[in-house]
Amino acid sequence: MDSEGQLIERVIAGLPSEKRAPRRLAHSRGLRLGIGDDAAVFRPSAHKEWVFSCDAFLEDVHFVAKGSPPGSAGYKSLVRATSDLTAMGATPRFFFLTLAIPPARTGPWLDKFLKGMAAAATQLGMRLAGGDTTRFPKVMVSITVLGEIPRGQVVTRTGGRPGDLLYVSGSLGGAQLGLQLLRHGLTAASRYRRLVRPHFYPSIKPQLGVWLARRRLASAMMDISDGLSTDLARLCAASRVGARLFETRLPCVRVPRALSRLKLDPLQLALHGGEDYQLLFSVPRNNRGQLSRAPGSELLAEIGELTLDKQILLIDAVGRSSRLSPGGWDPFRTRAS
Repeated sequence: MDSEGQLIERVIAGLPSEKRAPRRLAHSRGLRLGIGDDAAVFRPSAHKEWVFSCDAFLEDVHFVAKGSPPGSAGYKSLVRATSDLTAMGATPRFFFLTLAIPPARTGPWLDKFLKGMAAAATQLGMRLAGGDTTRFPKVMVSITVLGEIPRGQVVTRTGGRPGDLLYVSGSLGGAQLGLQLLRHGLTAASRYRRLVRPHFYPSIKPQLGVWLARRRLASAMMDISDGLSTDLARLCAASRVGARLFETRLPCVRVPRALSRLKLDPLQLALHGGEDYQLLFSVPRNNRGQLSRAPGSELLAEIGELTLDKQILLIDAVGRSSRLSPGGWDPFRTRAS
């Protein structure tokens, strides 16, 4: 590839954007001016609020290029950024892509990367609104996402109250299990392909987030990106509460017997494994019954409750309690700790 202009044209051709959409459709969703100028222009209605978030996705930090399909890197980078919108109850709309890439990856690798990102964008109903490109020895992706929500319906981490019930939107530990398979060189085995998918192609729950926000059922909510133990601590700190978790209620990933030599504990994967992107939310007890009508209600798991005492306790199968410390992903944690 001879120029940045050609790289930009390749990105535009590979992703859904205002350039490739009828102008009427783009304007109807709030984008007044997209790719081609110095900045994008949005025109929200008087009854909507825009919700923004951004996320970094770096080679050798968040993915290993030699072991990860290029399409997975594109798909996952957009999904994980959009998960923050889902956690607020917002409907995803647009994204900005900043892409730094080595020249050697501006051909087939980039095409597969964009194909994966386009699949995520189509699935989530999102369009590219702009961004930036540059050259760098490794792949560095930064994505800014924009969603919309009716005024006054945003769900934050701060609304949890003692006595509220805690829920997660699905199984925990699957992404960490997939990462362990990658680290042990087992991703090529066909029998493990399904187990690796949550790591390479995570699934988020935008319909559930919107449903909870519109009905004002969740008192506090966030996504589980760094592990349940770490993210629950953040929710509790924001709401100034504690929590009691029950081991027997946690929807832990199932580890096949064939992987017993890896000595993976499903409970530890569920508690501390990152990148599941399930929703973690609290619900006042009198709202519990309405959850049976929620999107994906069959996957919801009531895992505990918020407490007045500002500590997080894990209750085992016989009722014994122990303090649960954050043990999930922290990019600044030293190896010794």
